Amino acid sequence: MVSFGNDWDQVMEGEFEKEYYLKLREFLKREYFTQTIYPDMNNIFNAMKLTPYSSVKAVIIGQDPYHEPGQAHGLCFSVLKGTQIPPSLRNIYKEINDDLGIPPAPHGELTKWAENGVLLLNNVLTVRRANANSHKGMGWEYFTDDVIMKLNEREKPMVFLLWGGNAKSKTRLITNPAHLVLTAAHPSPLSAYNGFFGCRHFSRCNEFLAAHGIEPVDWRVD
Repeated sequence: MVSFGNDWDQVMEGEFEKEYYLKLREFLKREYFTQTIYPDMNNIFNAMKLTPYSSVKAVIIGQDPYHEPGQAHGLCFSVLKGTQIPPSLRNIYKEINDDLGIPPAPHGELTKWAENGVLLLNNVLTVRRANANSHKGMGWEYFTDDVIMKLNEREKPMVFLLWGGNAKSKTRLITNPAHLVLTAAHPSPLSAYNGFFGCRHFSRCNEFLAAHGIEPVDWRVD
């Protein structure tokens, strides 16, 4: 059914035969046939295709994909080059600049982070055009919970960066003391000043990785 082309294929073996996913698959077939759905069906699993299980250094969890043309491509908070940088990502760039001195990138495509070990996973992986949260409750949450539980089982340490209530709700799944969980307000303009700005998650993530003999994340986008 689905091939990631890396070690996620073994880690998630059997997932796509589960009853919830078979129902989700039928729902998605109807949706992609009758509606405009983002991202393109070939990009739904880009987060896992670009960041193998064994390579994950950090996990950032978003809510659901951007729902306007030319934006979503399967990585949370990321938009395709040539698209206006969304406000939440602008605030992420601002915090990285304040924390690490890295100037904001001129575009919003975070593929380089994914290739450098940052799993950019939305809680729900698809959405209807101009209709945020339209695929919420259709089954994706079971899938992404299972992804996080598989990551939790890994012995090699990683960092979970959980911003906002939706992401923080995943904390219950992260029980392995080998990993570091960092929580803060969502970077949205509505909440960034309530604890996202000044959280220093990016330097704290890299300090943790370095302390465990893991090469820090390169948070530059270009």
